Amino acid sequence: MNIKTKFFGELTIEEERIIEFPNGLPGFEDEKRFVLLNIDESGTYQSLQSVDREEVALVVTNPYLFFSDYEFHLDTNTLELLNINRQEDVSIITVLTLEEPFHNTTANLQAPIILHVNEQIAKQIILMDTSYSTKHHIMTNEKGGESHAHSEP
Repeated sequence: MNIKTKFFGELTIEEERIIEFPNGLPGFEDEKRFVLLNIDESGTYQSLQSVDREEVALVVTNPYLFFSDYEFHLDTNTLELLNINRQEDVSIITVLTLEEPFHNTTANLQAPIILHVNEQIAKQIILMDTSYSTKHHIMTNEKGGESHAHSEP
């Protein structure tokens, strides 16, 4: 299928790459279908592009590339909505706020996007009672790390 994108013009994507957000995204509740598009060759930075509105695209990254100790628990409602049964099914991405110069760019660690990688379904959650904020500088921490999202006991 062909889509118009904010950063790459018109592209052809396979429909199986479409990620469904049953609840939309905060601020974009009507946007339910997105696709991840690599911005750089390594895939460190990606565009979470709406399939239906070209102007809706967020720059995202894997937070564990920059914040190796990032950790939080997934609530039961999120696990059920996304049909998550195994940690291997989960990928975490965070929205970046791009700044000039680039080393001032920040990651929103308070509102990660949880993606079920096999079912292509996702949800952005808001972490409560946490020290994480919406603005963590990505250039101040060491790279590397593993996913530390855990389900509730």
